[in-house]
Amino acid sequence: MRAVAGAVLLLMSSAIAAQWQPLAKDGIHDPASPAVRELQEPGVALSRLPRDSAGNQVDWMRALNERAIEPRSNLHPGTSVRILDQDILLNLRGGTPVVRFPHRSHTQWLDCANCHEQPFKSRAGANRLSMYRMLQGEQCGICHGAVAFPLTECTRCHNTARPAAATK
Repeated sequence: MRAVAGAVLLLMSSAIAAQWQPLAKDGIHDPASPAVRELQEPGVALSRLPRDSAGNQVDWMRALNERAIEPRSNLHPGTSVRILDQDILLNLRGGTPVVRFPHRSHTQWLDCANCHEQPFKSRAGANRLSMYRMLQGEQCGICHGAVAFPLTECTRCHNTARPAAATK
């Protein structure tokens, strides 16, 4: 079942065209609605941003770091923005490369409360991560595959080689 879901996601991501569909033809927006004409077309909004080879074809971290976009740091005036510059290593016992989770790139966008304490507990070893659950839109899959790069880009997360002693 997991292999089938992964294969379907892989086929879907490779089938995404490099160009963005007009809103009236995307299957999400109602083409009969006059509001569709008021919205900015994705091709206009996204074509100026750094390109990516997956997902919605935008490299959002590069866009942020190059200041092509400047998202709101918070919704409420006076709220402090906390950027955590700390990586944590996950998947230490599996057979795939280790996951290096970069808090910095996530906290540049999101407040800690977006992820902690739900869906993730902020205590080492407290979370049972599951690719199946992620593919179901839970855990990392809440964003990845929806607004962030898709889960089919395995090496973006599984990006750290295991020590030789750990692979024996």
